[in-house]
Amino acid sequence: MKTTLPSTWLNHTHEIELHYVRPLFEEMQYIRSSKSVNEMIRQYANPKQLDVKEHFWTIFLNNANGVVGIAEIGTGSCTSVIIHTKHIFQLALLTNASAIIVVHNHPSGKLSISRADKGITKKLCNAGDLIDVRVLDHLIITSESYISLADENLM
Repeated sequence: MKTTLPSTWLNHTHEIELHYVRPLFEEMQYIRSSKSVNEMIRQYANPKQLDVKEHFWTIFLNNANGVVGIAEIGTGSCTSVIIHTKHIFQLALLTNASAIIVVHNHPSGKLSISRADKGITKKLCNAGDLIDVRVLDHLIITSESYISLADENLM
């Protein structure tokens, strides 16, 4: 038996509603350099985990480089972490971020920038260009130190 659907049902639209409330800091924290990113992420990350598994974080910034949010995007194994570009930019849009900075750790302790690190940075920059969200930097941290792709002129 074939049934026809009423036209009002076919034309019915659904709405998606997203809610975000900016975290209230005692005072707004600002990013001024790769050093300030390193200091901030170390307050947020569990130092005991830096030498165990790879983690990937994103810092979301307003137009004045004030921090409007920090999110852990993924936790992986001792050699890699899987991230999804759309997840990062979904959060960027939700927080109304003008820019982002991404950070991940190398449990090996080596501060070398891999081909994969350069590739994901380029992919994020290209995606950000499409929606006017700048990718300002990509830091790689270890329990002792850090390296910045922006400081190395690789952005």
